[in-house]
Amino acid sequence: MAYLLYYSLTLLTFLLTTTLYLSRARWLPALQSSLSQVSFRFPGGDYLYSRLSTGPGAGSFEGDIEAGLSSSTFDLSGNIQDGDTRAGLGDAAKREIVKIMKKRRMLFDEARRVYMEQKFKENGIGADGRPRDPKFVSFS
Repeated sequence: MAYLLYYSLTLLTFLLTTTLYLSRARWLPALQSSLSQVSFRFPGGDYLYSRLSTGPGAGSFEGDIEAGLSSSTFDLSGNIQDGDTRAGLGDAAKREIVKIMKKRRMLFDEARRVYMEQKFKENGIGADGRPRDPKFVSFS
């Protein structure tokens, strides 16, 4: 008799999840809007996900410092003190570095090094900075 209950619950769960999956276009936006009004935050959620600022000052050195994209070896405060009017760091690079920081749990300098090594590899440059082209000749 217990197997009948087990199979019934399994079938009911399967049907319910299938129905919810197929009708997600109707109920998902309402759920997302209601969840956005709730102010509950998961512990450690800021570490796992942090949105880059998109408001005023988003493309500036101040915004980059606030996002944690500065360190003692990559100091952006000098740019702010000198009144640098450039837009700040590149958005694509910022997203990649933040992704590396979150995924691998690295600090900014280490994530920036990993990002640059990836870019070097994509462009045929070794980790030491030398081209990997077999025809490359260097006179030093």
